[in-house]
Amino acid sequence: MNTPTSLIILVGSVTQTAMHMAHAIELSCTDLVDGIQVRPMDGLDIRMFEGDALYLICSSTHGSGDVPENARALYESLGNEPRFLGHVHYGVMALGDSSYGETFCNGGLRFDERLADLGAVRIGDVFRHDACAGTEADVEGAVWCRKWLSTALAPRATA
Repeated sequence: MNTPTSLIILVGSVTQTAMHMAHAIELSCTDLVDGIQVRPMDGLDIRMFEGDALYLICSSTHGSGDVPENARALYESLGNEPRFLGHVHYGVMALGDSSYGETFCNGGLRFDERLADLGAVRIGDVFRHDACAGTEADVEGAVWCRKWLSTALAPRATA
């Protein structure tokens, strides 16, 4: 992988918690990459992944484990307009409420599954924030993202 110098945070949010977390990351991580773009998923489609960047999906969960309404077009285009995304390296930050049991954090997990099915490469584990935990998503998310970016931007050994 060529190490991209920019991070694009794609935000799917209902109550704006995911957007607040994305902006906290933007403020906290500017020293680690050349540029950070926070992009609401509104109106985006699979063409969003044509650039040379590192991508971070930051998605809340809506209803019965669905992606937020503003993320629906992008999510559906990953299924309706499939293409190989082997050049895409990404991370996932999933927000949810553990009282919903099996659908906890499904908004982000659904994106992870679709991207992996198209050959994209997830870096690291999925960050999961539980609204019931009483912790601040933006604070925890920024700390996680700094560690994640260190891994994502580390030089890879070549064989």
